[in-house]
Amino acid sequence: MRGTWNASGSNKKPSKSAFSPGSIIPPTLPSPPTMASFKTALALALFYCASSVSTLAPTVGRTCATTTLTDKEVAAAQEHFLEHRKPVRNSAFAKAAPINVYFHVVHKDRTVNGGFIPDTAIANQIQVLNDDYASTGFSFALRNVSRIQNAEWFNRLGPFDTDYMEFEMKRRYRQGGAADLNVYTVGFETGASEGLLGYAFYPFEYAKDPQRDGVIVHHASVPGGSLAAYNLGRTLTHEAGHWMGLYHTWQGRCTNIEGGDLVDDTPVENEPSYGCPVGRDTCPQAPGVDSIRNFMNYADDSCMTNFTPGQATRMKEQAVTYRQIVV
Repeated sequence: MRGTWNASGSNKKPSKSAFSPGSIIPPTLPSPPTMASFKTALALALFYCASSVSTLAPTVGRTCATTTLTDKEVAAAQEHFLEHRKPVRNSAFAKAAPINVYFHVVHKDRTVNGGFIPDTAIANQIQVLNDDYASTGFSFALRNVSRIQNAEWFNRLGPFDTDYMEFEMKRRYRQGGAADLNVYTVGFETGASEGLLGYAFYPFEYAKDPQRDGVIVHHASVPGGSLAAYNLGRTLTHEAGHWMGLYHTWQGRCTNIEGGDLVDDTPVENEPSYGCPVGRDTCPQAPGVDSIRNFMNYADDSCMTNFTPGQATRMKEQAVTYRQIVV
C-alpha cells in the first residue's frame, strides 16, 4: 500500500520474534492493498493534492505517494536489514554496476499531452538520473522502451485504485529482476490518485511481492514536460531514491532525532519543503537547518541539488542486501 500520511508510533525495535524464519521482509510492513487500507491512506494523506491535472500545475506542491512508515515499521525494517546486511567496502567511494532501466510509457493517445513521451525526453531523463546520482556511485543504462496505449491505466492507475490495474500492468510488462529499475509513466488524471507525481516500492519489499517492484511517475514530470516547477526530471530521481532504500528527509519529524531517516548527515525536519525556502529550520532544537535541496525532500525541481554521503552509503548497502546490485 502507498500513502503520504504522518508517521507516528514507537521507535523501539521489535523483538526477534517479529520476523518469520528465513523471511526477507518483516511481516509488519505494508501488505498488498485492501479497500480499507486504501480509504485509510487516502484519509490520512496530509500532502495529497487534488488539483486539476488538466492545468498540469499542482496547487499544493510535490506529491509522492511512497509509503511513509511509522517509527515502529522503520525500526522493524532496520532490524531486519541489520540481520541480513551485506557490507560494502569503502562504501563512500565504491561504484555500483550500471542499473538497467526498462521504461514503460503508458499513454491514452499518440500525443504528448496524452502521455506519448518522445524518445528524446526519455534519453534526457536517463541523463538527469546519471547526473543526479553521479556523486553516489550509481549509474543508469536504458535497456528498453515499451509503449502501452491504455487510456484507463493512463487516467486512473495509482496506489489507491481498487481495480488492481497496477498489478495487471506490471504482470504483463515488468522486465528483469530485483536489480533492474522498471519505470512506468502515467497521467494520474482521475480518481483517488489525481494530482500525484509518483511513488515507488522499497528494496526490502521486493522479496514479499517482486511483481509490484518499480517506480511510477507522472508523464509530464520528465525533462521538458508540462508540469510547472516539476519538469526537470527530479521526480524520478526522488522515487528512485525510495527504490534504493531512502526515506523522506522528514521521516520521524523533530521528535525522532536519533532515528528519523536513518542517515546521520541529513538534519531532522518537521515537514516537507515546498518551493525553495532557503534557510528554513523546522526543528530549531536540533543541529542544522532543513535539507531543502535534498532530492528526498519535496522542493521544486530547480531547488533540488544533492544526496548526502550518508544517503549514498545507505543506498549502496540496501542495494547490495536486497537488490543484488554489484558494488
